[in-house]
Amino acid sequence: MSEERYVETSSGSSWQLPAIIVLGLVALGGLGFGWNASSKLDSTQQAVATQVKSMQQSVQQDMSSLKDRIAQDEKTNTDLQGDLTVVTKKLKITQGQLKAARTEAAKLNDETSQKLTALDTSVHTELATKAGTDDVKNVDTKVTAVSTDLNSTKEDLKMARSELGTLIARNHDEIDQLRRLGERDYIEFTVAGKNAPQKVGNVTVELKGVNPKKNQYSLAMTVEDKRFEKKNRAINEPIFFYTSGTHIAEELVINKVGKNEIKGYVSIPKANAQAQPASTSGK
Repeated sequence: MSEERYVETSSGSSWQLPAIIVLGLVALGGLGFGWNASSKLDSTQQAVATQVKSMQQSVQQDMSSLKDRIAQDEKTNTDLQGDLTVVTKKLKITQGQLKAARTEAAKLNDETSQKLTALDTSVHTELATKAGTDDVKNVDTKVTAVSTDLNSTKEDLKMARSELGTLIARNHDEIDQLRRLGERDYIEFTVAGKNAPQKVGNVTVELKGVNPKKNQYSLAMTVEDKRFEKKNRAINEPIFFYTSGTHIAEELVINKVGKNEIKGYVSIPKANAQAQPASTSGK
């Protein structure tokens, strides 16, 4: 009996020890695997954090670059809008000048037609009401005068017109013809010598040079403290300028050039005498 119990106890102890060792090894293996997995997880987290940080920096750089591009585009758009506004204002000014020129030309033609019609009506009326010989002679005299005026008016209409529709006088006689129309004041002048400013109406004229062979001249003109230089301009070519508060251009025309000398006139619309201060420009 005792021997059997001993054998059983011995066999029971013999399998427990290996089992414990195996379990210990398994536990150690599990701990090693867990530690390795934890290390790999930490390394992976660090790598992921580094990548996320790098991506964040890249995104921030892209956002900064995008903001700079947007700001540049906005500045460019603002500049373009400013240029468009300037062009639009200049276009409006040009359209206004053309409209004023057309209105003035139409007014001139209408007034000339009215004068001719009035003269013709007056002659026919006098012929119909006067029966005596002396009266007929007086009427004949008036008819002759009317004919002279008609011829003079025809000569007026043959004058060259500027781009604004105004008539350009080429000599003293034509200036007198324009004076008779009564729409503008004409100031004739002569500038003898270079670099000697001379006041003519609303403008100061200073001769800078002449080329008699080519009928050209160069001058400087000052309008309300603003100075403009006109180089190599041809005779009978009008130079337009505006004074404060006016909408109708004044004209400076040179008819004749000589040795260090120019002759011409300044044409001032009578409507400008009642203008209010506004702006000044030259052409």
